[in-house]
Amino acid sequence: MNKTTMGQLIAAKRKELGLTQQELADKMGVTDKAVSKWERDLSCPDVSTIPHLAEELGLTPDELLGASKAEKDIKTSPAALFELACKAVALAMGVAVTVLSALGELEPGSATVMLGVGLACAGAAMLNKK
Repeated sequence: MNKTTMGQLIAAKRKELGLTQQELADKMGVTDKAVSKWERDLSCPDVSTIPHLAEELGLTPDELLGASKAEKDIKTSPAALFELACKAVALAMGVAVTVLSALGELEPGSATVMLGVGLACAGAAMLNKK
């Protein structure tokens, strides 16, 4: 998956709008060198200028900051949720056995059962990927 940086997004939208770096800089009240640094990801716009910059580029502040894209990347399919739940149970079982054993609060038979549940869940998560 290709991730677009803020600088790449600023440059692409500026060019799409037919603006030079100097023209965008004038609208933003900064120098063209500042815009150049943003586009090359050498610096970021000041947080107080994000709403104005987003407006000039025809974006929302969330789109400029990449929040909208991140929300779309969240996996919410039933298969993805099943895999996540299996991994969580496997991790929880491993941690529980380790902590309870260290505290002397776990019998070997119980530890075996808990580790078995954890391994079964880890195996289910792996099978779910295919």
